[in-house]
Amino acid sequence: MFQSLRHPGVMTVTLAAAGILMVTMGIRQSFGLFINPIDKATGMGIVSISFAMAVGQLAWGAIQPIAGACSDRWGPDRVLAAGLVILALGCAATPFIGTGLGLTITMGLLANIGSGAGSFSTLIGAAAQRLPANARGEASGLINAGGSFGQFVFAPLAQKLIQMVGWMSTLWVLALAALLTLPLIRKLGSGGAARPAAAATPAAPGPGLKQAVKDALRDRSYLLLNLGFFTCGFHIAFLVTHLPGEIDLCGLPPSVASWSLALIGLANIFGSIVAGSCIARYRSKHVLALMYGSRALLIIWYLLMPKTDWVFYLFAIGLGFTWLATVPPTAGIVGKLFGTRYLATLFGLTLLSHQIGGFLGAWLGGIALTEFGDYSWMWYADIALALMAALVNLPIREAKIQTA
Repeated sequence: MFQSLRHPGVMTVTLAAAGILMVTMGIRQSFGLFINPIDKATGMGIVSISFAMAVGQLAWGAIQPIAGACSDRWGPDRVLAAGLVILALGCAATPFIGTGLGLTITMGLLANIGSGAGSFSTLIGAAAQRLPANARGEASGLINAGGSFGQFVFAPLAQKLIQMVGWMSTLWVLALAALLTLPLIRKLGSGGAARPAAAATPAAPGPGLKQAVKDALRDRSYLLLNLGFFTCGFHIAFLVTHLPGEIDLCGLPPSVASWSLALIGLANIFGSIVAGSCIARYRSKHVLALMYGSRALLIIWYLLMPKTDWVFYLFAIGLGFTWLATVPPTAGIVGKLFGTRYLATLFGLTLLSHQIGGFLGAWLGGIALTEFGDYSWMWYADIALALMAALVNLPIREAKIQTA
């Protein structure tokens, strides 16, 4: 494992991208822990806070193709720097607001736009253009694992800080963490150590960005891929936003929520690495179908089990293995269909589909809790969507893996 990443330049680019994603995703995936503290301190109400979080899911996805296009045209350095600064600004400003509209602007829009600009489309696109073809699969898995490690680190850390110094000070600590990540950009961008590796894969001539987007939107396989990824976003946003609330409904302490989110991140480190390895050996569409189908089975198991702390921990580990491990095979299919020249943009559009699902998962979760007193209907919808996602990936056009 990782044999294709042994070149120092290749590993430098990969670890720099993973480090940036660790911070941007770790901060963003811990926002659900702030729902109850913000509600108790401001009285905004769960629906208003859930809506702000849902807008954040949509904003994170909407910025992906824009950030990807800017990165494709001007390089990732400025995009990543702007993203980290905006993320820090969103976190730092949130304690000064006291309305649902204010929360929607700071934590919903600013923090998620900043996180999105420093996320998958920019980082995987930049890495793909700087790495040889044989290293891209394992590199995308390792980069993705960085985001999962961030969740493992930031979720329990944020929960502990909330208990010790309050939610306001915790957000200021997260803002500082974003700013301290800025030096990593030099290792990935135009001044990075892997520019020689980039020469191994010069960009092939082809259509312009506008034509590439038009071609993608007319491609049936690309549309099916987006439909499956929509379900992934619904599933992840619902859980990362409302799992703390589900655990609270079961009468368990907040520590179970933070450790469940941490275990999701820890399990996804291994899941992402395994996914990166699998797409080098098996067709990515089959890997995705298996992941989505396993989620449906896991949720059914969870609904049938008594709600104890260990059930939540096992549920989290099971979910975590495929949590964001869908990213490497999804990005891999986009690269196979359209090449790497505009991968950041085209994968960014796929992430927008993911986050439209995320908007609905976060928002409808709050409505379900308010209207019905629990999340039962959300779990049923999640099962149905996961099964649908497993099926729609199978007809995607993807060549068989050539074995030696």
